[in-house]
Amino acid sequence: MLPTDVLNTLRALSLNERIPITPQPDKDTSGKGGFELGQKVQGTIQSQVSAGVFKVRVLEQMLHMQLPENLKSGDVVELQVLSIQPRLTFSLAALANPLSAPETLSTTSLLLSALSQKPQEKAYVSAIHNEPLVTITTASPDTTALAGKLQDSLSQSGLFYEAHQAQWLTGARSTAQLLQEPQNQLTLSARAMAEGASNASSASVAQHESPASISSQLQPLVQQQLNALETRQVFWQGLAWPNQRMDWEIHEESPRKSAAGYEESGKQWATQVRLDLPHLGEVAAMLRFSSNGLSITLDASGEKTRTIFGSASSQLTAALAERGIVVSSTLVAPHGES
Repeated sequence: MLPTDVLNTLRALSLNERIPITPQPDKDTSGKGGFELGQKVQGTIQSQVSAGVFKVRVLEQMLHMQLPENLKSGDVVELQVLSIQPRLTFSLAALANPLSAPETLSTTSLLLSALSQKPQEKAYVSAIHNEPLVTITTASPDTTALAGKLQDSLSQSGLFYEAHQAQWLTGARSTAQLLQEPQNQLTLSARAMAEGASNASSASVAQHESPASISSQLQPLVQQQLNALETRQVFWQGLAWPNQRMDWEIHEESPRKSAAGYEESGKQWATQVRLDLPHLGEVAAMLRFSSNGLSITLDASGEKTRTIFGSASSQLTAALAERGIVVSSTLVAPHGES
């Protein structure tokens, strides 16, 4: 179950959604119109253009906005300018007529409440399309390609979707990149289903199936996001290369004692990779990142493998140093003692 402060924060965020603005065809609001970053303005609903899309008057300009569907003409919304470039974007700060949208707000609250009651589980991320990250064509894998694929698999998992939206607003992330994440893939899939149906059945699909199916499909992902936020842990599972399973964990740790007995300052993040290799047996590498540098712990189930790790640890340290990574300590330990 989530703590009260986390749940309250999420409920507050549900009332502070980003609203993309589409200007009228005969007007250009890209960087114009007297808007300033952080400015708070009022918008008055003029009319409903289509489902969830309204014509709103803001600072004597007519804009099209996506808003809660239960709003009506004459309602007033409190907005704040989130960005001007590359596109004008507002956040919905408050509804001056809150009774106009009780269903939308209560649905969000009910969803968060239901998710918060579920027991905490590990936030598992699977490989994209359940395919191996790399295909080995030589005696050893391309570690650079493997690292890049791991990053992509975690980045596109949907766990960091809101952070990526913020990057998109500043132009640091492209629309194409954002569309690759599960939240948008599910939306596009549901939209395609609705558009592919006949006019009569299309309305039924859009009204009865799409919102429910999107919600039910996204709930496990939202639960993973909540769990990752609370536990500060993320677990990835998949095939590193054909027939080779890999478990990858990232988590935040409390400051540890240094070799001199002093407690290290600042947050410390750790990442661990576990493999069961054909010739080396069960092995794991734990990397801990802190202000003092990188701490490496290698463990293995077999004594022969530990001997190999011990002989190669100095070579690993030298290779990292060449890339500007300071290694504060290395340790080779029996499996399960790291």
